[in-house]
Amino acid sequence: MNAQIRSENDSIVAPNLSATINEIEKDTSTVDSLDLKKEYLENNIKHKAKDYVQNDFINEKVILYNEAELLYGDIELRAGEIIIDYKTNLAYAKGIIDTAGVYTQRPKFKQGAQESEQDSLIYNFKSEKALIYNSRTEQQGVFITGDLTKKENDSVFYINKAKFTTSQKEKPDYYIATSNIKVVPNSKIVGGLSNLVIADVPTPLFLPFFFAPITKGRASGFLIPTWGQNNSQGYFLQNGGYYFAINDYLDLAVLGDIYTNGSWGMRTESNYAKRYKFTGNFSFRYESLINSYLGLPDYSKSTNFFIRWSHSQSAQVNPNQRFSASVNFGSSNFFKNSYNEFSSPQYLVNTFNSSVNFYKKFVGTPFNMNVGLTHTQNTNTDQVDMNLPSLQLSMERIYPFAPRTGVKKNPIQNIGLTYNMNAQNRLTTTSDDFFSAEALKNARSGVQHNANIGTNMKALKYLTISPNATYRDVWYFNTLEKSWDTISQSVVTDTIQGFDSYREYSANVSASTTLYGMFNFKKGRLRAIRHVIRPTIGYAYRPDFSFYYDEYQASLDPNDIDQYNRFQNGIFGGPSRGESNSISFALNNTFEGKVMKKDAEEDEEPEKKMLLNNLNFSSNYNFAADSLNFSPVRVNGGTQLFKNKMNVNFNATLDPYAINANGTRINTFNINNGGSLFRLTNAGFTTNYQVSSKDFGKDKKGKSDAANDESDNNADLDPLLGRSINDNRQSLNANKSDDVKVANLYKNAMPWNVSMRYSLNYTNSRGEGLISTNSLQVDGDIEFSPKWRVGVSSGYDFKDNGVTYTQLRFERDLDSWRFSFNWVPFGDRATYYFFIGVKSSALSDLKYDKRSVPDRRLF
Repeated sequence: MNAQIRSENDSIVAPNLSATINEIEKDTSTVDSLDLKKEYLENNIKHKAKDYVQNDFINEKVILYNEAELLYGDIELRAGEIIIDYKTNLAYAKGIIDTAGVYTQRPKFKQGAQESEQDSLIYNFKSEKALIYNSRTEQQGVFITGDLTKKENDSVFYINKAKFTTSQKEKPDYYIATSNIKVVPNSKIVGGLSNLVIADVPTPLFLPFFFAPITKGRASGFLIPTWGQNNSQGYFLQNGGYYFAINDYLDLAVLGDIYTNGSWGMRTESNYAKRYKFTGNFSFRYESLINSYLGLPDYSKSTNFFIRWSHSQSAQVNPNQRFSASVNFGSSNFFKNSYNEFSSPQYLVNTFNSSVNFYKKFVGTPFNMNVGLTHTQNTNTDQVDMNLPSLQLSMERIYPFAPRTGVKKNPIQNIGLTYNMNAQNRLTTTSDDFFSAEALKNARSGVQHNANIGTNMKALKYLTISPNATYRDVWYFNTLEKSWDTISQSVVTDTIQGFDSYREYSANVSASTTLYGMFNFKKGRLRAIRHVIRPTIGYAYRPDFSFYYDEYQASLDPNDIDQYNRFQNGIFGGPSRGESNSISFALNNTFEGKVMKKDAEEDEEPEKKMLLNNLNFSSNYNFAADSLNFSPVRVNGGTQLFKNKMNVNFNATLDPYAINANGTRINTFNINNGGSLFRLTNAGFTTNYQVSSKDFGKDKKGKSDAANDESDNNADLDPLLGRSINDNRQSLNANKSDDVKVANLYKNAMPWNVSMRYSLNYTNSRGEGLISTNSLQVDGDIEFSPKWRVGVSSGYDFKDNGVTYTQLRFERDLDSWRFSFNWVPFGDRATYYFFIGVKSSALSDLKYDKRSVPDRRLF
């Protein structure tokens, strides 16, 4: 028979190859299990239905009606109606039409991990082939629909008039239409002539063939480059290459950049991890840069490199032994000269630091060891300081006179001893000369030992007295020797190889206490101020170690004798010269207030509020100095305002001595020189303030915050000027941006946040009276809707009268697509990056992105 049943959407349901349901008597049995034709089938067929199961033994058929289920091996089939034909080993499945005339209970076919939903299907138990009508299936985030699907086996599908998309909507906002495709589950989709359709409108974008990987997890594959054009470098392709999914613990991406003026660059990035063991990543970048064109006066050629390595060990591996690494090393001007702008924010960094450390605690002893390699690089001066390597051996504080009970009752029992050994091999060079033999030849090495012994005791009930003594022993393996050379008539400095050392020691004692004051008020909301004062007075003595200093003839005059320290070039410095016999003063203050709420009840308790977190003063007086005995008074303080949204910090240095016309301190008090009691030498003020729309909500748990919940989901979006390697791996790695957002069209809140930072510094150490820094930085974001976000970062330098580094950010969630535009509108880093593409990793290569790089002619 050729009769057909059509569903509500007029799609073909199933050929009616058997008698209609109304012609079959209803069976009272609802569950049955048959094993007919067992010699032809590998597994038993189990089935059931809600309304009835009709067995036709003559025609060897079984009819299941309403919520029918069929189980055969790893196959599960659920539908409104299922007909099993044991003669032909076929199963027919289709939905049913309910009383409202709606086609329901569409067949759902599952084999292993593969599932699909369709209008109807025919399945052959023996060959495991199937014909499926109007199917819808999901393959690793890709939704595929088709008019007719032919299932060859459990690993290959052929679909006619297919549409596939990553949109989860019933009516997708986009899809790719193809006449015929081949689907290999968990592997790939291969199609012929394909057309991109957006909002059911065909676009002029056609592909002669189509291939999309749909593998589970990571998989190797190509990374599509970004293209662009610049006046100095011509046209370029950036961040294109290949991603290697080596194994479950390691991957590798190899990318390259190429420019039509001959410049090129390459980059390798790798991530590795082993659960409960360690995680890390490594990247290496190398660029050969050509500016302008050969023959022009501004032509130049240079090479840059940069290495990053991060490694962290899980604490579960060994709590007494750790290895970690954080390496950032390369050409000082790498991020200033690089043509690839995916790390543009690094352009603002002036210092790079690296460290590789191995820590071990010796169980059962108070000792622990740390071996490390450290690196500090100043990108402005190109100076590189490295420790290759450093070794620290430390002893935790021990109490040799403590009783066995562990309770220390007197100052003798409370005496504690610590020890630390620090061995270093340090070199100072530039990034260009780092690998040269001369840099290693000029390395400096030494070993420093520090021992400290101290205790504390109570005096006069409220006074804490803490005596302390230190001993320092320094070893060097080469020293300096200065002498007068009669031939060259100059001072000659020689390096003397061999072991040498010096020792020095000092002692100090301090006394401290805590005082409390309370000021009560009878009127107003401010009911009381609590003032906590922590004064400290200390005395320190260090003898004169000038006996370590040697003499040499400094000029042609034999009587012109000068002194020098043969350890002065050592990495730990030389011994102290001159006696120190000083007394120090420190005064720390905090202020708290008790404030009544507005419209508070009479019996309601006031709230505690911090008025001033700290206000500290410190100075000292050296009895042994022949002049300038007082050191400057240092003042610093800070507080928080506006419900702790604003942090305010300030500092100042007050010098009691005057200066002469040359700006040099003289042994005359400033007040005696016609000035004030103290001379302000420098001062600083910093504040930062953060505010957001949540701060103005009427009810913290009400609608105002609920409207911002979706905003918080996107708070971790990184508004980079360019895209990192992780962005380029979208085609191979899943991301979390597929979450569906709902836009409220009416009374929609617009979440926003703003952070401001202000810094002001004043310098007057030599009477110059200059403002060294005076700048304001602003960073903010606003969500016009849950899917539309705009941000800006900028500032103003009041000292130099100019706008600081400025960046504008635009983000738009287009459901299945993502749009972003990042723009630096002016300055020598003026550039932009535009991107629009599918969010899902499976079709992430379906994108358009364009970037510009800074014009080198502006430098």
